Amino acid sequence: MSLVLPPLGLAGLVNVTLILEKGYDAVTVTDIIDRADVGRSTFYSHFTDKQDALFSNLDELGILHPEPAGRASELFAFSLPVLEHVHERWQLIRALLGRRGGGLVYARGEQLLSAVVRKELLDAGGRASASLDLLVVGVVGAFMALLRSWVDGETTATPAQLDAAFRACVEPGVRTALSAPE
Repeated sequence: MSLVLPPLGLAGLVNVTLILEKGYDAVTVTDIIDRADVGRSTFYSHFTDKQDALFSNLDELGILHPEPAGRASELFAFSLPVLEHVHERWQLIRALLGRRGGGLVYARGEQLLSAVVRKELLDAGGRASASLDLLVVGVVGAFMALLRSWVDGETTATPAQLDAAFRACVEPGVRTALSAPE
């Protein structure tokens, strides 16, 4: 028997309902194997553990890597496409990033997003420095806080409304910081 990942990668292997039922941290490899109806040796021939199964599929899902809709010079071109992607895969993202999703997934999202934001700030004229590192932390923190609030149902905003709120919160300060002499 070979392990074939379904179109949404994790949706069949680390079943969304299983994460929603138990929370990511409580899900065991045995739960995954039982739900995916694969043998233990099949699972371990592809993954070292449940975290490896999860992370090996995050890039496949493209949560933080959609093509930017705006111009390359636009600050935070990732924002609206990511939010629209989350909206399209609502149940899966809620299971992974919501309260029951587990800290590892959230931390991995922050890590991936930090690389995207850093590149955008450097492309916008920022210089690698401690100040730029702080801007990255602030931008990522603001985006992830809005995303988590949305995923946890604390707001019913549309992707466009969230994008506008995110930009209103961070863009003026970032533009000022990028234009200030060091």
